[in-house]
Amino acid sequence: MKKSMLDYCKLILSKVSFDKRLLRKEYRKSMRWLTVPEQYRLRQWLRKEIFQET
Repeated sequence: MKKSMLDYCKLILSKVSFDKRLLRKEYRKSMRWLTVPEQYRLRQWLRKEIFQET
């Protein structure tokens, strides 16, 4: 099954969420790869999934 770039970015960000500096770096890279609507969806996901855990 083929994954979208958005799904791939979510996977990477979830794996590096233990380190804030690394998370920030990967987030910035992800934003370069995604379209504007995907960027919005990634930001929403990040707020909901990653930042609610801490």
